[in-house]
Amino acid sequence: MIDISESVMQFLLAFVVVAPLLGALAALLPAPPGLKGKSPEQAVLRHGVIVTGAVLLAAIVLAIGFDHAHPSRMQATTDISWIPALHVRIHLGIDGISLPLVVLTALLTFLCALYSYFKTPAGPTPKAFVALLLLLESGTLATFAVLDLVLFFLAFETVLVPMYFLIARWGGEGRRAAAWRFILYTLLGSVVMLLGLLLIGIKAGTFDMVALATDNGRSLTASVQVIAVLAIGIGLAVKSPMWPLHSWLPDAHTAAPTVGSVLLAGVLLKMGTYGFVRILLPIAPHGFHTFAPYLAAFAVVGIVYGSLACLALARRGAKGDLKRLIAYSSVGHMGFVLLGVATMTPTGVNGALFANIAHGLITGLLFFLVGGLKERTGTTDLDALAEQTGAALYGRAPRLGGLLAFGAVASLGLPGLAGFWGEMLALFGAFRPAADLSRPAFLTFMAIGAFGTLLTAAYMLVVVRRVCMGALPQETPKLADVRGFEFAAWTPLVVLTVLAGLWPKALLGLTDPAVQQFLAGGTR
Repeated sequence: MIDISESVMQFLLAFVVVAPLLGALAALLPAPPGLKGKSPEQAVLRHGVIVTGAVLLAAIVLAIGFDHAHPSRMQATTDISWIPALHVRIHLGIDGISLPLVVLTALLTFLCALYSYFKTPAGPTPKAFVALLLLLESGTLATFAVLDLVLFFLAFETVLVPMYFLIARWGGEGRRAAAWRFILYTLLGSVVMLLGLLLIGIKAGTFDMVALATDNGRSLTASVQVIAVLAIGIGLAVKSPMWPLHSWLPDAHTAAPTVGSVLLAGVLLKMGTYGFVRILLPIAPHGFHTFAPYLAAFAVVGIVYGSLACLALARRGAKGDLKRLIAYSSVGHMGFVLLGVATMTPTGVNGALFANIAHGLITGLLFFLVGGLKERTGTTDLDALAEQTGAALYGRAPRLGGLLAFGAVASLGLPGLAGFWGEMLALFGAFRPAADLSRPAFLTFMAIGAFGTLLTAAYMLVVVRRVCMGALPQETPKLADVRGFEFAAWTPLVVLTVLAGLWPKALLGLTDPAVQQFLAGGTR
């Protein structure tokens, strides 16, 4: 850790949140003649890389200057009165729970901007694309950094508009219907969530998330907590996505451009599960305890349902789309996250937070790879891919085939890679849930979740066998292997997947003190 003053840390966090928003506005302005390069389109794409790169650099410095000896303490805090009549404040801060998500968001957005600089999605002007990408980054980073319930809701909703247009204007077949489904589901869930947030703020007399977490629900009656958890939980469950509120996700992923799918899976889904941990678990513990068994039940149904859907898509002749398959796999993986949160134990919640980061790295990589495959072959249909590659992607594009296999084994939870620890800790948490939660019920949930890991291995290995493995037909032309810009965009995700798998303490050491404090109802 490098000793950085608190004022510098405050500036860095404010810069991380505000810079993408200012960059989005600047992207819509005409580029100065000296910065246009070969074309105005190239200039605005370069602008996106520079802004997201600066935000990533600030996030890294923020992580370096973070006081790792006290990760449960809110750091780099800014607290300014905004709407005094409603007690709403511009309150920013990070702790060991939010810091990894801030860095992950900054990293994935930068990689998407870098990828788009060399491979611009076909569609309207790049100006709008870059502006929407930066607006999406600003809203997501704000969601993880704000400490006021009203600001959390505003940031939470900010991401809907740019993601809608990214899908509707730069997506593939069926993009408009998928975009409408995405925004209608999430908006309806958000309306219910807003009512729950307002109920907590009005009854507790404050919207400050730190003060509410410190109070640990003592100023809220049991009935208020139950109603608030139900209302807020519905909105968060839609974004997570929890079965059966997940049906918007496969269509959105299938239709979205490559970078849209990467950010949707790698960042946006994390906003829902983050809300469960940041808001419901510490602020309304009694209400959350009431619904924890139901949340766990829906979670394990999602694990099995997502895995069976992937198996159905992976089988020969099923007209399975590889992007759709990875989307359904997200339903299963996020089920493990929700199961870990539902245990209300340090082991389970830490596992959920670890799985959040691991899923962002691995699924982000998989969507990048599928985008590369589609560019080379013109399809993501598994039967068509198997036919075009001769089931021998290893032979036609060895590095691309190897990366796809790596992403698959990481996703199925191979020990030594990031996907293993989060799901394993979530299952351990279910083995011994919090006091007063039914242990027989959670043991059943654990057994079902463990069965889901076997199904995950099955469909991922089927995909690898069908696309990558096989004899290379004679006189089969080679596919373009991993290019330089793809290598630059994908390598950080591979490296971090390995590092997180080999050194889980790097993440768990950040999250565990904050989780322990949340569950103990302690003060900051």
